[in-house]
Amino acid sequence: MATVRRFFVEKAEGETSLTGDEFSHAVNVLRLREGDEVVLLDGSGVEYDAVVRRVGRHELVCGVVGSRPSDKEPRTRVRLLVGALKGDKTELVVQKATELGVAEIGVFTSRYSSAYMNENKVQRLRKVAREAAKQCLRATVPTVEYYPDLAAALASCGAFPNKLFACEFAQKSDADLRALCGACTLAVGSEGGFSEEEFALARAAGFAGVTLGRRILRAETAAIAFTAVAMFALGELG
Repeated sequence: MATVRRFFVEKAEGETSLTGDEFSHAVNVLRLREGDEVVLLDGSGVEYDAVVRRVGRHELVCGVVGSRPSDKEPRTRVRLLVGALKGDKTELVVQKATELGVAEIGVFTSRYSSAYMNENKVQRLRKVAREAAKQCLRATVPTVEYYPDLAAALASCGAFPNKLFACEFAQKSDADLRALCGACTLAVGSEGGFSEEEFALARAAGFAGVTLGRRILRAETAAIAFTAVAMFALGELG
């Protein structure tokens, strides 16, 4: 049975139009036609069953015929802070974090970061998150924000009861990941890691330092592995 195609829209109601990139993908790549079934997603956590009614030159109009709550969304809110990475590695982290169920992603520049970020790159990361959400059947897309420094990224996490800071030179973990419970923020550095001053800054902001083992992991590996371990501990992978 063919997979029903999924599309994100601003608001799914009655007759809903696909425009822009979603329209182009639906018509030029997937070749959708009148009568085809689709699923519309508006970020509310609800899946809307719809049927293509009309295909125009710049929009595809769908009629909503039913809805249901998504069973793919995580129960626990998790925020990932990751240092900007070189090449397309930040995109990889955003993609995998989305698949694992992260709700929010903050990309930051820190003392030893060597990757350059701009608005175009941030928009690209948001597109990667959207496509990953479709692929893994999520009904919401993680928010993706950029912070010019670590202090700003840390300050964005005030509401989280659990704050974990992965640091390669931490001698031991100040928190037990196996006992993790409730909403949490996970922070991982870029290829250059963190400085002692940045570690102290994180602790002052309420973050507990954690070690990811005896081996030094690549930055992208650390971010994905840290997220997976946290999600497992929270019961999101069971």
